[in-house]
Amino acid sequence: MPAKTGAQYIENLRKANNNVYIHGERVEDVTTHSAFKGAVNSMARLYDLQYEKPEKMLYTSPTTGDKVGKTFMVPETVEQLIERREAIMEWQGVTKGLMGRAPDYLNSEVMTMAKAFEFYGQGSNPEFAENARRYAEYARENDISLTHTLIHPQVNRSKMQADQDDANVALHVVEKNDDGVVVSGIRLLATQAGITDEIFVFPSTVVKSGAKDDPYSLAFAIPNNTPGLKYLSRESFDYGKNSYDHPVGSQFEEGDAIVSFDNVLVPWDRVFILEDSDLCNRAFADTSAVVHMSHQVIAKDVAKLEFLLGVTLKLMDSIGIDGFQHVKDKGTEIMLTLENMKSHLYRAEHNAKLDKWGMMTPDFEALNAARNWFPRVYPRMTEILRILGASGLMGIPTYDDFSNDEIGPILNRAMQGKNVEGFERVQLFRLAWDMTMSSFGTRQTHYEYYFFGDPVKMGMAYFDQYDKDSLVKEVDEFLKQQDVKRPNFNATQRV
Repeated sequence: MPAKTGAQYIENLRKANNNVYIHGERVEDVTTHSAFKGAVNSMARLYDLQYEKPEKMLYTSPTTGDKVGKTFMVPETVEQLIERREAIMEWQGVTKGLMGRAPDYLNSEVMTMAKAFEFYGQGSNPEFAENARRYAEYARENDISLTHTLIHPQVNRSKMQADQDDANVALHVVEKNDDGVVVSGIRLLATQAGITDEIFVFPSTVVKSGAKDDPYSLAFAIPNNTPGLKYLSRESFDYGKNSYDHPVGSQFEEGDAIVSFDNVLVPWDRVFILEDSDLCNRAFADTSAVVHMSHQVIAKDVAKLEFLLGVTLKLMDSIGIDGFQHVKDKGTEIMLTLENMKSHLYRAEHNAKLDKWGMMTPDFEALNAARNWFPRVYPRMTEILRILGASGLMGIPTYDDFSNDEIGPILNRAMQGKNVEGFERVQLFRLAWDMTMSSFGTRQTHYEYYFFGDPVKMGMAYFDQYDKDSLVKEVDEFLKQQDVKRPNFNATQRV
């Protein structure tokens, strides 16, 4: 079937009746619940955009001939790689980079399974290769929306899962039978859990497993309404306010959830890796999934910085501070960061090469540098916006205040800016506040900092894999070329 519309996405969620809990209660309908409906409507907008811009967002399915989402397209040329990224940017233009788990993120992982499916057939389960290939086709042809989970509960981080006092708290294999694999336990931290069709359970890209972790080393995908599967959502940062008061939180609050599996049956045809820590450790790198997912993320980061810079520039102009030296310098910081990220993206695409599976794959060196750098600088970007907003981000009346016949005119005059009336200036400042200081805004900063995992661990991995030898060798050769005679040192002079 062709790519779905927003109405179809919403109707699928309503029919699925996913087992979602929030604030201690089970959610009857996520499409109308105050904690989820803003994000649901935004997701629906993304699916509708596919039909509003079909030349950008859709392509012809290689198997059915239907028009399907271009974010599922396997690129085989640099031009197709750029074309796919442009489709991603259409969605990011709507979300302003504020929905980190928009469909294009996990579609990037699914896309690699369509080509690199043979990876999953290694080891003792060769049939898993066909599982991966068929699932990639199924997800593409049905425009499946996905959440995912990578990590175990944070019980005792100094121990492996098998050595925990309660070794069964983490998701693990309970039994295998004719129908499939039964699993139980907990996984973290599924974003968009209750408002998607299915869940991808995959290994972490950062934390490596050993043989003792084989019972916890799994990869599979199942519908979100599978019996025994529960989503325990955190407090919502969409407080049901209007879009004036919470301009981005009211639209893009994705939610995050703990995932509980209580003797959940995973059918055999939905299993991709089973009790194999080695395959789990290699999955993302060997299939190029980490590269294509990073490609999507850096595109998202560019969209996010462009929007943040626009808000910053408009705020500067609204109160007439854009001529001050320190203000311009802070604006320059954001500009330089944005251009740096765009340069990484350009290099990644134009240095792309075909991988062993036949996918045109971006230059990971460029993407890896960008995905390590962005978490370190994004908190500074939001800090700049907060600094420039100053006390103006504290004194921000609400829409109801302006709507009051008695005090509304007073506020409209009191809150005026250089070229705008008070109502418009406060609307802008509420946007800056919601991006940086509200619950939604602070979650965004925290989320970006840990997007790919602990930045320190990522930095250590980056340091270890970096090509250091050639640089050290260059220094050694330079020193050897110097016309310096080495003095003779008496051995007795050594300490």
